[in-house]
Amino acid sequence: MVAEVRRTRDGEQDEHELEEAGEAARAKKQKLDGNELTTTTANTTLSTGTLLPNFEYDDDDEKEATKALEHQGETDEEEEEEERLRVVHRRNTEVRRDCPYLDTVNRQVLDFDFEKFCSVSLSNLNVYACLVCGKYFQGRGRKSHAYTHSLEAGHHVFINLQSEKVYCLPDGYEVNDPSLEDIRFVLNPRVTRDQVLVLDKSKQWARALDGSDYLPGMVGLNNIKETDFMNSTIQSLMRVTPLRDFFLIPANYENYKSPLVARFGELTRKIWHARNFKGQVSPHEFLQAVMVASKKRFRIGVQSDPVDFISWLLNTLHTDLGGTKKPYSSIIYKCFQGELEVMKEVQKGHMEKSQSEENFDSNAKKAKSSATVKEEISKMPFLMLGLDLPPPPLFQDVMEKNIIPQVPLFNILKKFDGETVTEVVRPQQARLRYRVTRLPKCLILHMRRFTKNNFFVEKNPTLVNFPVKNLELKDYIPLPTPKDGEKLRSKYDLIANLVHDGKPGEGSYRVFVQRKSEEQCAEGPFQHIFKLLMRSKFY
Repeated sequence: MVAEVRRTRDGEQDEHELEEAGEAARAKKQKLDGNELTTTTANTTLSTGTLLPNFEYDDDDEKEATKALEHQGETDEEEEEEERLRVVHRRNTEVRRDCPYLDTVNRQVLDFDFEKFCSVSLSNLNVYACLVCGKYFQGRGRKSHAYTHSLEAGHHVFINLQSEKVYCLPDGYEVNDPSLEDIRFVLNPRVTRDQVLVLDKSKQWARALDGSDYLPGMVGLNNIKETDFMNSTIQSLMRVTPLRDFFLIPANYENYKSPLVARFGELTRKIWHARNFKGQVSPHEFLQAVMVASKKRFRIGVQSDPVDFISWLLNTLHTDLGGTKKPYSSIIYKCFQGELEVMKEVQKGHMEKSQSEENFDSNAKKAKSSATVKEEISKMPFLMLGLDLPPPPLFQDVMEKNIIPQVPLFNILKKFDGETVTEVVRPQQARLRYRVTRLPKCLILHMRRFTKNNFFVEKNPTLVNFPVKNLELKDYIPLPTPKDGEKLRSKYDLIANLVHDGKPGEGSYRVFVQRKSEEQCAEGPFQHIFKLLMRSKFY
């Protein structure tokens, strides 16, 4: 009796399990039909020619792995394990050294100075460079633009611009060959700390692929449509040894997430790189970062003042590097920040009204004016000093030509002797006297050549005579007494000189820079106000 009841319950349970299995089979069949319908629809869409939306940009067969995961419900445990093993095997990309296409690599067409965007999708994600034609493509999966390019053009060697790994497409294996190291160094220049220490002592010239010779650090910058004001400024800053050494080592600023800092460091490494394929560098990526950071205040195609640009650039780099108002809080302040003592005299006039006792007319009044002078003393940090030029002559000489005056640098430096008065009218009328209380390691002097009124801009053509070496400031302006145990460092050498050629609002900028390793001065058409950049002899 008990056995019959158990058999009946077992039979009912078997029937119930058969019904559940049938329902699962019907659901599975409907799911497969849906997948076939989806595939048919996708194929129909592909046949219309709209290939771009269905391109895949994965580095490996991640799409196939995803499909395998979607169909796990359709397989049993053994099939799932086999599929997992196949996916893992696909992820382990084969590494080979015997690539038969390495002889097709063309270093003459490789240019990594431009922004890393796919030439088809204009995306900057997972971008590869074709080492045969130099073009950029996205992804290397079976439906990616790089994969398609390898089939259509027969170009098979690609390098990932982020990881620097080289792959052969469409085969998909990674190429590990020592002959490709020079390409990796051009893509991402590297300088060790030991190499940084001997940069100013090395006199060895490098040779580009076209056979031209260049000296690392003295390479030209391409003028991308009226960007000579930026190029001249960059060439000048590259002569400042502490600033250059800081940006040559990416570990010094890798924790700061500023695109401007990263691009400036990358440009610095390219300028001082000794294994470039070319004797010039294109600052395209740096200019793009400048346009974004300055909100298009400085942009390609519009000429600007180098003084405004270097002032903005130094302050922005200081902020992006975590600098504060404290001295020496960043590499910018360590190199360029000094301090002025400003004595300000403001004259305030007021009227004192009094009634004369001798005046018999009770309505008659006399006003007596008196004046008071209020003096304020304050400390002001600076990154550059502005020097005023004497006004140009209004007459012509006997040859009916304009007289171009000359003035020694020492005369216009008297502005900072603490006695010479400078009168200003904005924001209020006042008399100012300046005195230098702390000198920076690198002194930037700016001659104000351009004056602007309501009608036009006028350029002062006065020539400034200055020494190239051993400018001793303490002989011309009073300097503070150094503290006990410290030495007064007030002797400077000229390392860069920016000049403007042409009429106001037109013309171009060029720069003269010091070749420290050879103790010579080189003129740039490094691609083209008047500014001196001087360096202390003691840093």
